[in-house]
Amino acid sequence: MRKFTIGSRGSRLALWQTEFTKRALEERFPQSAFDVKIIKTKGDAVLDTALSKIGDKGLFTKEIETALLGNEIDLAVHSLKDLPTVQPEGLKIGAVSKREMPNDVFISKNYESLSELPDGARVATGSLRRRSQLLAYRPDLEIVEIRGNVPTRIEKLLASDLDGMILAYAGVHRLGLDEHIRQVVPTETLLPAVGQGVMAVEIREADSEIAAMLSEINDHETECCIAAERAFLRRLEGGCQVPIGAHAAFELGEIFLHGFVGSLDGARVIRQSIRGIASGAESLGTDLAEKSLAAGAAEILSEARAGATGAAGEVL
Repeated sequence: MRKFTIGSRGSRLALWQTEFTKRALEERFPQSAFDVKIIKTKGDAVLDTALSKIGDKGLFTKEIETALLGNEIDLAVHSLKDLPTVQPEGLKIGAVSKREMPNDVFISKNYESLSELPDGARVATGSLRRRSQLLAYRPDLEIVEIRGNVPTRIEKLLASDLDGMILAYAGVHRLGLDEHIRQVVPTETLLPAVGQGVMAVEIREADSEIAAMLSEINDHETECCIAAERAFLRRLEGGCQVPIGAHAAFELGEIFLHGFVGSLDGARVIRQSIRGIASGAESLGTDLAEKSLAAGAAEILSEARAGATGAAGEVL
C-alpha cells in the first residue's frame, strides 16, 4: 500500500480541514494510506503579538512548506487565506476545496448585529482588513486586537467585557460553533479576505503522481475565483500587514470580482469591481488591482504598511 504524509497545523480547525481532505482522498484512493503530521508554525508559537507587528509573510505556512520541500511530507493542507500569493520555488497549489460561505460573522453576548452596537462599543479582531472596514462602517467603534484559534477567541470574548467580535464564518461553522453567531455580515459591509472559506492543498511542482490524485478533488469553479482574488492581492503586494479584501463569484457565466483597499482608520476606502470570463481570471484580478491603484490605493497601502506596527495596542 502506497503511503502519503499530509502536513498540517495543530489547531482544531486546521486538523478538521486536514481530516476533511484526508477522507476525500481515502474515498477515491482506497489502496493508498494517508497519515497526518502536525507541524508548528511561527504564527502558532507567537500568540502575544499582533499579526501586523510580527511582519512576516507565511506566518502559518513557512515551516510546513519547508517540510514539503524537504520531503518530510507529501502534501499540505492550508486555509487558503494564510497562503502567500507567491509560493516558494518548487511548490504549487494542487487542489482547492469547494468554497464555504466566505462572509465574516459577528459574535456577541448582548447584541444581535453590528448596527445594534452602542456608540463606542469595543469589537475584537486580529485583522487589519476587518479593522479598516469596521471603522469605515462605524467610526465610533473601538477596535481591540485579539489572537488565538477560533475556540480560544470565542472563550476570550465570553470571559471579557467586549461588546463583540468578528470571525470568518467558515472556521466557526466547520467547528460546529454556529450557536455563537449573531449576524452573518454582508460583504457590502465587510469584504472577506482573499481565499476566505477555501482549503488549499499544496504540493511539490514535480510530484505528478500526487498532482493527478488531487485533480480528483479539485473544485474548478473555486479555482477560477481564487485565481482572480490572489492576482488582485499579488499585484497590490498585500498580506497580513495591509487592509485588503476581495471576493470573486460566478454570475451568469462570468466572474464578478469585488476588491477593497482601506486606511487603518477606515477614513479612506476604495471599493472597485470588475467582471470577465473565467479563462481570464488572473488578468481580471490584475486589472482590478490596477484600477484600484489608479484610484489612489498605492498611497493608502503605503501609509497602512508604515502604520500597521502601531495599529494594535494590548493583545487579548
